[in-house]
Amino acid sequence: MPSSASTLRRVTVLSGGVGGARFVQGLLHGLRSGVVPGGSAATEVTVVANTADDWWIHGLKVCPDLDTLMYTLGDGIDVERGWGRRDETWSARTELETYGVEPTWFGLGDRDIATHLVRTQMLEAGFALSQVTDALCRRWLADVHGGLVRLLPMSDDRVETHIAVADPASPSGRRVIHFQEYWVRLRAEVPAEAVLVVGQDAATPAPGVLDAIAGADLVVLPPSNPVVSVGTILGVAGIRDAVRATEAPVVGVSPIIGASHVHGMARQMLTSIGVEVSAGAVGEHYGARSRGGVLDGWLVDATDAAHVGRLEGAGLRARAVPLLMTDHDATAAMAAEAVALVADGPA
Repeated sequence: MPSSASTLRRVTVLSGGVGGARFVQGLLHGLRSGVVPGGSAATEVTVVANTADDWWIHGLKVCPDLDTLMYTLGDGIDVERGWGRRDETWSARTELETYGVEPTWFGLGDRDIATHLVRTQMLEAGFALSQVTDALCRRWLADVHGGLVRLLPMSDDRVETHIAVADPASPSGRRVIHFQEYWVRLRAEVPAEAVLVVGQDAATPAPGVLDAIAGADLVVLPPSNPVVSVGTILGVAGIRDAVRATEAPVVGVSPIIGASHVHGMARQMLTSIGVEVSAGAVGEHYGARSRGGVLDGWLVDATDAAHVGRLEGAGLRARAVPLLMTDHDATAAMAAEAVALVADGPA
């Protein structure tokens, strides 16, 4: 990507769920409409999804971020909730609650269950998660995007995020729970004392992930959680190194506006690892590639313009623009700003 006039043939995005999915949706809109510099209807987009939120429930393998991306990009998401299927019903959940089957705090919609049944059957038949994801996406993405959008799990290996929370009744004074219990049952309303990513040390990137990063014209870190979404992707052996080594520029978009996140729990997770909750601090947390980090450029919201000088001092190109993803046009404009920021190539 040597100049702003260069063609974006391949873009790779390292994404979490809701925020990342909305960003990719706007990015695609901008690429297809020509709003994003160098973009076109022929630009290929590969999304590498966080799978450390995955878990097994009622005998089914559930992949929340993969499914949120798949449903959003396949035009089947419940837009109001930001997750799950549109026009969902909840009969199975009601029946399970009537039986008293735990956990009752995590509900699976009737239509959504079909996805988890197919995934679980294929996994138990010996297919890898990446193969299963490809099969599911033939339904959701092929017709909508003509084969130009590909969704990959970060790894085929089992990786799960767990959160340590205070528990006075425990001899250690705390207990460790699955990320879904922290997010769904506790609603992230109690402090997270530590983030533990089980299985990450032994995990390897899923087929195609490293090639997608190495062969990209642009790599994007969207406004996903920097600790438990993008952070877990980068924590898989080889992925961080691939991002540092790619010839493509790498640009990120802050999930923090002002002193908190727009959606999710970035504030809680950043606090748990001792990172200041600010757009500037998150950019520094990722770090400049010129100084051993993973970024060339970092977008912050217009309200955080005061952080630009700080970021530039840390070796990053930085720009302050509106970052609220109010609609596809606004998100496309945001994506265009991200591309323009690093249009001359890596820093």
